[in-house]
Amino acid sequence: MSGNIKRRGLMLVVSSPSGAGKTTIARALLERDPGVILSVSATTRPKRPGETDGRDYIFVAPRIFEELAATGQFLEHAKVFGHRYGTPAAPVETALEAGRDVLFDIDWQGTQQLAEKARDDLVRVFILPPSTEELERRLKGRARDPDEVVRERMAKAADEMSHWAEYDYVIVNRDLEASLSQVAAVLAAERLKRERQIGLSDFVEGLRGGA
Repeated sequence: MSGNIKRRGLMLVVSSPSGAGKTTIARALLERDPGVILSVSATTRPKRPGETDGRDYIFVAPRIFEELAATGQFLEHAKVFGHRYGTPAAPVETALEAGRDVLFDIDWQGTQQLAEKARDDLVRVFILPPSTEELERRLKGRARDPDEVVRERMAKAADEMSHWAEYDYVIVNRDLEASLSQVAAVLAAERLKRERQIGLSDFVEGLRGGA
């Protein structure tokens, strides 16, 4: 008898204020864990140089996006800086049924929408900076945003951090490797939850029959 137990995948959301480290952690997790895939969002914004349709984003016309939203084909969607972004439901469900875990790099508003539609599949992790001073230092250290943009991001961060209590796990990102290990530990534990191991009943029956 095979020791493999059929498992339903999960949706792992990693959120944080800009500069706290969620994107860096998400990319590192994708590189290290082959069982995790990134959710690819649909967007109405133009494709930038170097981006690939279907890998970085699914680029669609505004009319198509509105049709998809109106017919309930997004798990979550929002308007950001004048463009629409949304998570197509079909590929996520296909991945979950196949036992793959889907990673979402989204904000608290998108997370709330996911919770309304798929709470049982959802695992929410919020990343906090160790201090506001360190957050500002990281934002300035990017050397790509003018001071005005940094101030705007700092002001927005206070509102974003107020939603920490809506998440299942909260990690203070003092050290990248330590934070990545903590996210990986959360993922490992959530994969073992009884309700996600949908083949467990058959497996145990097989064990009992062979006893």
